[in-house]
Amino acid sequence: MIYLLLFLFIKKFFCIPEKNNLDARLTAPIYKLSVLSSSRGSGMPFSFPYEIISEGEAVVAVPKLSAFKKAPWEYAPSKAPVFYNPAMRLNRDIAIVAVQAFQRIAGREISAAEPLAGCGVRGIRFALEVEGIRHVYMNDLNPRAYEIAKYNVKMNRLSDVVTLSREDANLFMSRYAAPRKRFDCIDIDPFGSPTPFLDSAIRALRDGGLLALTATDMASLCGVHPKAALRKYGGLPIRAEYCHEIAVRLLIGSLVMTAAKHNIGVKVFFSHKSGHYARVYAMLLHGARRADESIEKMGYILHCFNCLHRETSQGFTCTERKCRFCGAAVAISGPLWLGRLADDDFCERMKREVLRIEKLDRRVREIISTVHRESDGPATYFVIDKICDKIGLPSPPIRRVMKNLTEKNFKVWSTHFDPNGIRTDAPAKIVIESVKLSAQPPF
Repeated sequence: MIYLLLFLFIKKFFCIPEKNNLDARLTAPIYKLSVLSSSRGSGMPFSFPYEIISEGEAVVAVPKLSAFKKAPWEYAPSKAPVFYNPAMRLNRDIAIVAVQAFQRIAGREISAAEPLAGCGVRGIRFALEVEGIRHVYMNDLNPRAYEIAKYNVKMNRLSDVVTLSREDANLFMSRYAAPRKRFDCIDIDPFGSPTPFLDSAIRALRDGGLLALTATDMASLCGVHPKAALRKYGGLPIRAEYCHEIAVRLLIGSLVMTAAKHNIGVKVFFSHKSGHYARVYAMLLHGARRADESIEKMGYILHCFNCLHRETSQGFTCTERKCRFCGAAVAISGPLWLGRLADDDFCERMKREVLRIEKLDRRVREIISTVHRESDGPATYFVIDKICDKIGLPSPPIRRVMKNLTEKNFKVWSTHFDPNGIRTDAPAKIVIESVKLSAQPPF
């Protein structure tokens, strides 16, 4: 009776799921034993509130975020002793698809590394869900993160597939910088900017390897803190309606310039902005010529806040200071990446993998398809609401504006960056005219 009461108490306060909610790999006796055993003598494996959740094919222990949120406005993941953000599941879902698509290109077994593993959710999902994964290396400096990741690896019975370490992320990657030790894939998903880890990641990735980067410091990338963006990414943002695209291009640009120092070029496979982060997947290709080719796709975006005209200027010298249409001063963003944001073949491969992989967020396929389509368009997009605010008209349906532009023989695409945004080869003047015409009630 005492043991039964103890188990019910633990179940109530630490959210232990029922046996039939666990993955089929885990039997009830093994699961109960793993939860109740502890080297600390407290009866629990961790010294903080946690819960068992399932994500994709993985069953993992994570901090119980509700226990660390003291006020409605607080960001609970940053308060927990181990970082875990359930809102980043979409990020991890797309990562599974991208790494699988890359493995198909490689045509062999691959190794993957997660230098900032946290609870280990991403790395464990790589090991469970990506076909052709030979080994996964997970690392985190936080001792509590290391313990919970080790627990999760054992719970998913992956001890022979996953290697865990606890050290500084840059030191961890530097240990694998020798040519025969390098990884096929490195996924850097920090809280903030990934730029402090770029040099080490580039050295630890083999020629033709896949580097995945997440940037969550969108305030600096979107122009709220331009000096911070310049320090971290080597380029200036502007607070235009397409600032999220600028964020992605600044992130890629930082990768291109850092890789070039090592005579390495960058081939962008896929990039997107979802939630409050920018995400990039790129193949790194060794050789000075490859690096030079990547640098040639760097430049500036010039934006006129008066007439909404925007244009690009390739290279590292930008002498234009006034709008060629209205003569007003232009804002300049860069240097940043002006090349494509996605690769056609890689997107097609990702689409095929989405059909095969189970338990993915329903938005994954939509994001991949939209990014693929809009990658054919020019840099920057127009937001219909912003135009209507400027000209003092109610916002028309976006499809009506797109139809109007198509009838004028312009190309137009929707964009994943903004549900009310359009990417088009039409000049700003024509876009504004189409918005005005579309805002009028149909007769």
